[in-house]
Amino acid sequence: MQYEITAPAVLNHTVDLPSSKSVSNRALIIHALSGGGMLPQNLSDCDDTDVMIKALRDMPEVIDIKAAGTAMRFLTAYLAVTPGRHTITGIERMRHRPIRLLVDALRYLGAEVEYAGEEGYPPLRITGRPLDGGRIEIPGNVSSQYISALLMIGPVLRDGLRLHLTGDIISRPYIDMTLWIMGEFGAEAEWTDISTITVAPKPYAARGYNIENDWSAASYWYEMVALGGRDSEVTLTGLMDGSKQGDSSVSYIFSLLGVKTTFGTTEEGVPTTVRLSRNGHCVPRLEYDFINSPDLAQTFVVCCAALGVPFRFTGLQTLRIKETDRIEALKREMGKLGYVLRDVEGRELVWSGERCEPLPDAAVDTYDDHRMALAFAPLAMKWGRVRINNPHVVTKSYPHFWNDLKSSGFAIDIHE
Repeated sequence: MQYEITAPAVLNHTVDLPSSKSVSNRALIIHALSGGGMLPQNLSDCDDTDVMIKALRDMPEVIDIKAAGTAMRFLTAYLAVTPGRHTITGIERMRHRPIRLLVDALRYLGAEVEYAGEEGYPPLRITGRPLDGGRIEIPGNVSSQYISALLMIGPVLRDGLRLHLTGDIISRPYIDMTLWIMGEFGAEAEWTDISTITVAPKPYAARGYNIENDWSAASYWYEMVALGGRDSEVTLTGLMDGSKQGDSSVSYIFSLLGVKTTFGTTEEGVPTTVRLSRNGHCVPRLEYDFINSPDLAQTFVVCCAALGVPFRFTGLQTLRIKETDRIEALKREMGKLGYVLRDVEGRELVWSGERCEPLPDAAVDTYDDHRMALAFAPLAMKWGRVRINNPHVVTKSYPHFWNDLKSSGFAIDIHE
């Protein structure tokens, strides 16, 4: 299936954003470990959270998390400390996403985890039981989801957890968000030095919890405003000033591309409206390190190229092990649209302004990756229209994205 998306002449709309997938999935694991009754409120309705809810509710012998990488990592640790025997698996791509580091760490803590297929990759057979915990050391330059998975089980370990991260630490805001949510449920978990996190053996306390809306989803509306005319304006709901979500940095980065952010209130911890408008001031070139917010990279690659802003983006090494190899996918799809991108050792993407002949009537392929569809759709604001293949992939994180586009004035023609 292909969507042909046509932009409105002027974008002026209020958007009820989806709730945060990152916060939802962490809150669900912590809620389950607390033995709480009522689920957290305003949970994400995306695919990744849906598989988490069903797995934690039903606890089947075989848990299929489909394409949900967060669910694979978080549930692996959760199942290791939860009595029972389960096999956790996913789609073909998931069975080629590495998980050895997390498995090794859990085994070091005494967990019984076996590979049910290829060594180092899902599916996994897990026999859960109480674990002692203690001190463990892992590299800091791996996916923060490994680190968060270990941290969240820390309070239920007999001796707690002392996690030492070696080398460079990437995606630190996601680690800090995990620690913050743990603290909201009564855990005692904190950085005790620059590279060590200590989690006390103090059980979680069950409580009601409300999920903030998603700053990652907000990034695509920022992109539309940046690519639109001077009168473009969007109001987003349910976000917080000073959010713990790492992708809230989107407001600063887009200020460099001419988008102004105005909060309805700056009161800490209070969800509010956020108004996006154009201020007309855009940097001539953008260099940025996405080590702490790699999920924003696709948005800024597409947006900067469309604005004619050369860029050098670093800290992208985790993009190769996401839903697809995002480095190669971006190079290929931007090339189809007339932009020549260069990668440096799979860690950087650079665009010098070099152009090539675009393919006529090119359609963007999405590679089963929600963020490819979400990042490229806003190009319609610059070019009038854009074609997206396999657009349904957005359900992984933003199920009502296409409906939100229609409500804001976009036309969507469906081609089978």
